[in-house]
Amino acid sequence: MIKIEHLKKEYPNVTPLQDVSVEIHDGDVISVIGPSGTGKSTLLRCINQLEKPTSGKIWVDGLEITDPKCDINKVRRKMGMVFQSFNLFGHKTVIENIMLAPMDLLKKPKQEAYDTGMRLLRTVGLAEKALNYPDELSGGQKQRIAIARALAMDPDVILLDEPTSALDPTMVGEVQAVIRDLAKTGKTMMIVTHEMSFARAISNRVFYMDEGGIYEDGAPEQVFDHPLREKTRRFVRRLKVLELTVESRDYDFLGMAGKIAQYCSKSQIPPKLESRIQLAFEEIVQTLLMPVLTHPRVKAVVEYSEAEESACLTVRYNGPPLNIAGLGDELSLSVLKGIVSGMAYEAIDDGEYTNQFAVRIEQK
Repeated sequence: MIKIEHLKKEYPNVTPLQDVSVEIHDGDVISVIGPSGTGKSTLLRCINQLEKPTSGKIWVDGLEITDPKCDINKVRRKMGMVFQSFNLFGHKTVIENIMLAPMDLLKKPKQEAYDTGMRLLRTVGLAEKALNYPDELSGGQKQRIAIARALAMDPDVILLDEPTSALDPTMVGEVQAVIRDLAKTGKTMMIVTHEMSFARAISNRVFYMDEGGIYEDGAPEQVFDHPLREKTRRFVRRLKVLELTVESRDYDFLGMAGKIAQYCSKSQIPPKLESRIQLAFEEIVQTLLMPVLTHPRVKAVVEYSEAEESACLTVRYNGPPLNIAGLGDELSLSVLKGIVSGMAYEAIDDGEYTNQFAVRIEQK
């Protein structure tokens, strides 16, 4: 259905898409997730050519739509787009908004366009609003009208760009219900969304976007339950991450403590949990590791889960296999055991790091 090869889109100060290659099959319902600024909306806008790619190629049903000779308006007739800002014509009634494109672009008779429009309004539960104007509708109703308008062209592909992000939380459910029903019709759909439970429920594929492309592509069960890559895992688990590097025995310990405090404040980590993170870092890195590493290379990663109100501190370090739990420093180990709920060591082979020691810290 849609084939993308080496798609790149760059702006003067940023390149959201660096190298995207993927195939989208007939009937796929794909949720596109990821942090802000990772090119999710840009990908959709390149597919329907609202944004011209800097380089790369896109085919739709075997037709290269990035070819300058391609009649993109003809292609768009089979590709519906739903924006987060509705984009309804305020001077036209609801039914007129839906009838406009089929009459102008598909040259459908007025009565046929009206009949189709009313059928679609019944599908989205708003037939009684046919003669209302957009400013008489709620945000959720406007978005359902926008979906009906896209469907009026009978598209093969429907692109939805964060369709619920501009809505009051009380209105999100009504729009999601319409999209859920639409996902069952067999149409090919791509939906940019920040609603993870919604993405999981309606999709057969999930694209997690990061690092200028599709960082991970898989079934919802894989991406949400067993992500293959680290950034995906952090995102779907809503982990807030801090990385610290120590390269000398004379490192700035107070500066490190300041970075941890700043991270905890920004992540809204409870004060008691913050103090335990600080103390765990001090005992592992400063008290246990620094005295025994001749040329220290240490990487400490703090991952805080807001949902679980817990943190994981993982410390990787160089040198021969060394489990710091067996160093014999009973006082430091006693302090550590008093503030963590679990400890684990393993020898690893990760370039300059050969050891890993991890602790779990909970808000008790």
